[in-house]
Amino acid sequence: MPPALANDRKKAKGDNIMASEKLVITNIGQVLSGKLEAPILDGDCVVSIDGRITDIGYAKDMDLDNATVKVHAHGVTLTPGLIDSHVHPVIGDYTPRQQQLNWIDSCLHGGVTTMISAGEVHAPGRPKDIVGLKAMAIASQRWYENFRPSGVKMLAGAPVIEEGMVESDFKELADAGVKLLGEVGLGSVKAGETAAQMVKWARKYGIQSTIHTGGPSIPGSGLIDKDVVLEADADIIGHINGGHTALPDDQITCLCESCNRGIEIVHNGNERAGLLAMRTAFEIKQAERVILGTDSPAGSGVQPLGILRMIAMLSSLGDIPPEIAFCFATGNTARMRDLDCGIIEIGRSADFVLMDTAQHAPGRNMLESIHQGNLPGVGMTIIDGIVRTNRSRNTPPAAHLPEIVE
Repeated sequence: MPPALANDRKKAKGDNIMASEKLVITNIGQVLSGKLEAPILDGDCVVSIDGRITDIGYAKDMDLDNATVKVHAHGVTLTPGLIDSHVHPVIGDYTPRQQQLNWIDSCLHGGVTTMISAGEVHAPGRPKDIVGLKAMAIASQRWYENFRPSGVKMLAGAPVIEEGMVESDFKELADAGVKLLGEVGLGSVKAGETAAQMVKWARKYGIQSTIHTGGPSIPGSGLIDKDVVLEADADIIGHINGGHTALPDDQITCLCESCNRGIEIVHNGNERAGLLAMRTAFEIKQAERVILGTDSPAGSGVQPLGILRMIAMLSSLGDIPPEIAFCFATGNTARMRDLDCGIIEIGRSADFVLMDTAQHAPGRNMLESIHQGNLPGVGMTIIDGIVRTNRSRNTPPAAHLPEIVE
């Protein structure tokens, strides 16, 4: 990795005092905030210190001195780092589901800087006894906390609940640092009443839950219909458009209208059903509930550009402004998941993607091109104020590229 991309080294000033790492990004063409209420911000410059955003605005009004790293954006768009709300990791940057190495790094090249586990279900020999599933969840949480592939924030350690678990099991998990449940319904707990009790225990101890929605996906899973979803009352309606098989239309609209939980639309589901869920959310004026995931690795493989493809699909076929679609993969998820990233706001994590219209793509600018269904070109990713990648190896090449100038 070039020295400019490895600028996560702190520079010593004296024996024990570490200098602040200051990132300055200038000449930004457009800033997407990640916030539905104000999706585009005024300004051409963003500054971060020690991985936190400290200033947003116009360079002429800002303190740009003493930058550790300075990026000239060359007029491209800056967005929050994208968040994939639904992945199934196992260990490190390897997935046995498709025998694939470096899948997380590939997704970083698609602009994804944060991933949220919906259960480490593809682990060979995954334990289903209560002692084993708790041990695996705690270990998964630890190894992704201690090792971030390519710098990507993987929030993992999401146990699949099984029959026989009691309240003290959830307290033990929470005390050990587990904050997520794997998809309810992928284990032996499939009845709404039992799921509801366990979801309540999890919520009591600060553990967020997601429920499988639709037809079976892996051996051991089964149909989870609207009645079970509503009775279980999990925090996130996982892949409301199916993973892979969607529920009937009337059940999808019922779920959107009958509760206030997260409406998760995934790449590996039914695209038509995803559009229906999104349109229903707008009709009931609850677009803030829509979040995006890939539901990968899965039988459909790994989709490094899955979140960008979802943004382009929902914007073009759903006819919504692309800057709004970006919020589904950034600020909406950050707010629903209580994350400190996903929004361009002072004090939040300095996780950014710099992107532009793909070369020779139609449209007068990047947003118009996306609204026509085209993918943008990623020119740089930044996590915690550290440049992680330059030109993406996976997106189409961008018309203009940012560069590190000092």
